[in-house]
Amino acid sequence: MGGGYVLDYSNRTFEEFFREVVGVEIYDPCYSLGSGSKANRMRAFWQVATDAQLRLLLNGLIEGWDIYSREQISNTSRDLLDGLLKKLGGNSDSSTPSKGGAVVGLNDETSRKLMAHLLHLSSLLPQKRGYEFEIFLKELFNAYGLAPRSSFRLTGEQIDGSFVIHNETYLLEAKWQNSPTGVADLHTFEGKLGEKASWSRGLFVSNSGFSTDGLHAFGRGKRLVCMDGFDLSEMLRLKLSFIDILTAKVRRAAETGCPFVPVRDLFMGCDGAYR
Repeated sequence: MGGGYVLDYSNRTFEEFFREVVGVEIYDPCYSLGSGSKANRMRAFWQVATDAQLRLLLNGLIEGWDIYSREQISNTSRDLLDGLLKKLGGNSDSSTPSKGGAVVGLNDETSRKLMAHLLHLSSLLPQKRGYEFEIFLKELFNAYGLAPRSSFRLTGEQIDGSFVIHNETYLLEAKWQNSPTGVADLHTFEGKLGEKASWSRGLFVSNSGFSTDGLHAFGRGKRLVCMDGFDLSEMLRLKLSFIDILTAKVRRAAETGCPFVPVRDLFMGCDGAYR
């Protein structure tokens, strides 16, 4: 970090990173050091931050480096960061609860609240509905302990968020529109994934589902899987495990190449009952 830059963050995404991951307004005057560049603001933060805040920062930088940097983090740098985290009383997994014990299912109260929120989205105006849908999904992932992050923009492209399951980071695309999602949106999201680390995966959530022609034209063997609104409502109504659902979707995609298999096809038996 010899200059004023921090990874590929712009001023805005740098501010969002600190606010959402660390819980700090990094452009507060108290962090203005020297030129006030991103690197200098981070140096100022290091001088006054608590151990807990530093753990959040380092874990966030490691994950951001893994996902968004064009060059992989070196073993030397990884060992240095892991060593710092241990000295701070944590480790590189300390801010990602899904790696150590994500929630398998939801209790009745949480399931009812999330279902009510999902149903409420239908009453909103289209301009507000998409934004509220992202908020709902973050609440959903929080309920399962998946260390979600809100939407962010990096070098001109919008990502609706991310979460972690079984040490795998998933990038999120979310749409709430009247018509089923077509091939163009699927290709756009696949293109975003193609610019990230080779092991990153994607989850495309479309409340209105996906057009049959769009899925056929999209093809097979991609790095994303899909969920629709019925998947979400069935998961909440029956208190199914989101982690089990996504794991089953990924496995079926690996076996068949199809990015979208409905929850009812994955978990419903011949007698029409969920197993």
